[in-house]
Amino acid sequence: MKAVLLDAENHYRVTELDEPTPGPGQVAIRVAYAGIQWGDIMVRDGHFPVPRPFVPGFEASGHITEVGDGVDPNRIGTSVTALTEAGAYAEVVLASAALTLDVGHLSLRTAAALGWGAPTAYDLINTTARVRPGESVLIHAAAGSVGTLAVQFARLAGAGRIVGVAGSAARAEYAARFGYDRVLLREELPTGLDTERFDVILDPVGGATRRTGLELLAEHGRLVSFGNLGPRESAPADPDDLLMHGKSLMTYNSNLLSRTHPERLADSARQALRLVADGSVRVDITAAYELADLATAVQRLAEGTTHGKSVLRVA
Repeated sequence: MKAVLLDAENHYRVTELDEPTPGPGQVAIRVAYAGIQWGDIMVRDGHFPVPRPFVPGFEASGHITEVGDGVDPNRIGTSVTALTEAGAYAEVVLASAALTLDVGHLSLRTAAALGWGAPTAYDLINTTARVRPGESVLIHAAAGSVGTLAVQFARLAGAGRIVGVAGSAARAEYAARFGYDRVLLREELPTGLDTERFDVILDPVGGATRRTGLELLAEHGRLVSFGNLGPRESAPADPDDLLMHGKSLMTYNSNLLSRTHPERLADSARQALRLVADGSVRVDITAAYELADLATAVQRLAEGTTHGKSVLRVA
C-alpha cells in the first residue's frame, strides 16, 4: 500500500508498505480521506516523540475492510470515520473499533473533516464548560477547525453572546461567517473588550492568554484550557482568588480521554456527527491535498495561513 513516512530528518516521503492486520478490538479501514490537524505539527516538531520512520495521521474516513477479534464482522464494508493513534496517511489504517463511527450517507470527505476537532468542540461546550442558555462565551483560535465548530455548538446550547479571537484580519473575517457576534484580533485583547466579562472562555493558547482569560471571567465563570499553541509560559492561578469569585479553571484532553474513557469520546463524536449530518452544524473544508503534498499542508497549518479544515485525499 502507499503511505507517507515521516523520517528522522523530518522529511515526508511517499513509499510502499505492507498492509497492516487488525488486532483484537481493531478494524482495518481503506482510507478515502484523512484529516490534517495540529497534532501533525506537534509530532513533526518533536513535541510528541515517536520512533522514526513513522506513518503519521490521526483522522481517517473510508470503508472497513477487515476486523479483529471481538469486533462484529457485519461492520465490514461500512462507511466510517475514525480517530486513530497514527497511520491515517496511508491507503489502509488500523483504528480502535470503539473510536470508529458509522457515518451513514454523510460524504467521506466531510466525515474525515470531523476528526478530533468535532468531539473536542462538542465536549468543550456541552460536557466541560456546560454552556447555559444566555451565557456569554469567548473563543480563542476562532477561525480554526475547533473554533468554527465550537461557536455553532455554543449557539445551539443557547449562548447569548459569542466573541471570537483571531490572529489576523483575514482569519477574523473568515471566523465571522460561523455566527460570532464579534471577532477581535489577538492584539486587541484585553483593551478592545472594555469592561466586558465572560461566563465561558475556551483557550487553546495558554501562557499570557490564559492569565488574561482568568481576568476576563465573570463571577462563576469557567475557563477551559485545551492546548498550548503559544509560548510555554507558566500561568499560575490562586485557588483562593478563584474561590472568592466562584471562577473555575478547567482542562480538556481528548487524547487522554481516548485512552481512559473511549466510550465517552465516541459518544461526543456521534453527537457532533449527527448535528453535521442533519445540517445543524457546518464543517468547512478549505483545502484538499494529495499524499505527496503533505509537507506543504502541515507547514501551512503551522504558519496560520489556513483556516477551517484541511484534508488529504488518499483514495
